[in-house]
Parts: sequence; structure tokens; C-alpha cells
Amino acid sequence: MKVMIVEDEMLLAMELESEVEMAGHQVTGVAMSSAQAREQMSTSKPDFAFVDIHLMDGPTGIEVGRELAAAGIPYIFVSGNIKKIPKDFAGALGAIEKPYTMNGMKNALAYVSAIVKGDDSNSPPASLVLAEDANAGAVPGLQTRHSL
Repeated sequence: MKVMIVEDEMLLAMELESEVEMAGHQVTGVAMSSAQAREQMSTSKPDFAFVDIHLMDGPTGIEVGRELAAAGIPYIFVSGNIKKIPKDFAGALGAIEKPYTMNGMKNALAYVSAIVKGDDSNSPPASLVLAEDANAGAVPGLQTRHSL
């Protein structure tokens, strides 16, 4: 799976990039602003994205998320304050709250990878807060979800 990381904290982005690659996926790039994210969306065509809400150019991660959803690219918010996520989750599959553990992130990535492949038989990991019905049918194989 090709994964885009939208995160302006370089250390977190590097750790996440390492985890994604160790899980056998390809990182298409790291974007630190909404402009970089838009450029990478159009050039690298990711299969999935991790998106922070607050980027270098402000709280623009929600806008980036809406653009990903409009393009049919599933994503998860990664945020220090998931209460800032709109009630409709802006088209996200869910959210992971910072600080997260690498094990929690790995479990969430495995779950999402299966969903993207059309396998929704696994239970979501505790580290992943799922959107309430916001994304039902947005991704092939994705059925109605509930918050944990």
C-alpha cells in the first residue's frame, strides 16, 4: 500500500515513516503543509494517508482530509486533540490520538490495510477511534462503523 504522511513534526513523521516501511508499505512522501500535501496527492497517488490536523500553515489538516476523501483516498487523522475533528470526521475512517505508541500505530495500520484491500472481517484496534457512520461506503469493503 502506498502511504502519504501529512505531519509537520519531523521526528513524529520520521518515526511513522519507519513504522509504515517496516510493515511492508511504501511511503510516497511526507508533507508538512497543506500545499505540500496537495502536491503529493496529485503526483504520488497514495492509497492511504495519515493526516495531522495542525500543520505548518495552521489547522489545515481538516481541509487536506476533505480533499483526500473527495479523491477517494482513505485516511486517518493523527492528532493531539481529537475533539477538534468535525463530527462528520471530514471523511476520515477514524483518528489516532497523540501521543500514540508504535504498537498502537502498527495495529491501526494493519487494520486499515485490510480495509483498503476489502477485508473488513477484523475488529478495529483500541488505538483507533472510528468515525460513526461518516464513511460507510466511502471505501470499497468499508461497512458502517462505530466509535470505540
